[in-house]
Amino acid sequence: MPVDAPGPLVGVTVVELAGIGPGPYAGMVLADMGARVIKVDRVGGSVELFPAPLRSRIHDRGKAMVEIDLKTEAGSSVLLELLRSSDALIEGFRPGVTERLGVGPAEALAVNPALVYGRITGWGQDGPLASTAGHDIDYIAVAGALGAIGGEDPEIPLNLVADFGGGGMFLVVGLLAGVISARSTGVGTVVDAAMVDGVANLMSMMHAGRAGGWWRDGRRSNVLDGAAPFYSVYRTADGRHMAVGALEPQFFSELIARLGLDGSWATRQYDLSGWPQLRAEMTGAFAGSTRAEWVDVFEGSDACVAPVMSIAEAIDHPHLRARGTFLEVDGISQPAPAPRFSGYRPEVGSPVESGANTGTILSDVGFSAARIAELKASGVIG
Repeated sequence: MPVDAPGPLVGVTVVELAGIGPGPYAGMVLADMGARVIKVDRVGGSVELFPAPLRSRIHDRGKAMVEIDLKTEAGSSVLLELLRSSDALIEGFRPGVTERLGVGPAEALAVNPALVYGRITGWGQDGPLASTAGHDIDYIAVAGALGAIGGEDPEIPLNLVADFGGGGMFLVVGLLAGVISARSTGVGTVVDAAMVDGVANLMSMMHAGRAGGWWRDGRRSNVLDGAAPFYSVYRTADGRHMAVGALEPQFFSELIARLGLDGSWATRQYDLSGWPQLRAEMTGAFAGSTRAEWVDVFEGSDACVAPVMSIAEAIDHPHLRARGTFLEVDGISQPAPAPRFSGYRPEVGSPVESGANTGTILSDVGFSAARIAELKASGVIG
């Protein structure tokens, strides 16, 4: 890609119907890559699940903001006009909602046969649970991920696994695949991105392990779920923690050497009968020094040991700071766009108020000033 290349998705237009979680996240990722993302909110703006200052609504960065009352026939017609010249739509309502509003796949693809209609839900568009409510924790519970994480009881891995991994990122992949296909065939598609499906897909390695006989059901029963002392977390003298991931023999040898343990452990790494003793020795070793001291001990080594950082600490980690993994916009620290593309560094700005771009966007798709004024006066747009 040349040095002065535009974003890889410049020329792609995505309409996002306001929601929470994975849909807005997917829209942010696409906007970070250069797509024109138009977020459609209700007139007066959405009621926020977690109310926060406008400048902290990171998922809205880079988006144009319009307000349309989709509960009116006129509002639905306005949205369909937007879709006529768009590449993709993101909607995260329960199955059947957009159909009742008159902006479902049938209506949308009728005005734009090449449209990619992206639907993000927890349970999917069909199945016994399709119409029921749920959140990340429910989807990872049913898909088997929650039951595999933790010790005596399952532990909640934030809402990363279903909302943003199994949901938002799979929606991005589906939308991009659909756009590529539509640009070569002229035929759009409906993407059913169900978080429960995405979580199951993310666990493909564990299913392969069960089939191959090297993954056992039950928490803390496998190398990667905390059973192995060399793939675990240890408390330090100051109550902080160090993460250890020394799976390969050469890395494990480096680990025990820097911990000051008996070198004979190097030949017994995968002897399960010795794991309780090894864990006890590693626990005692890490408890003898502070996290900062252990960072110094393992600095520059291949022992696969890292300090467990808080969210606030991660922003200032030297490696992440050197890479620009986080940036600050209007005093708000936030993750920088990812992944990166050679020759392209997106400019990340502050989110704008709901409805701030309504007139401009509608004008761009052919609405006259008089028609826009009429729609605003009648409350169809904000």
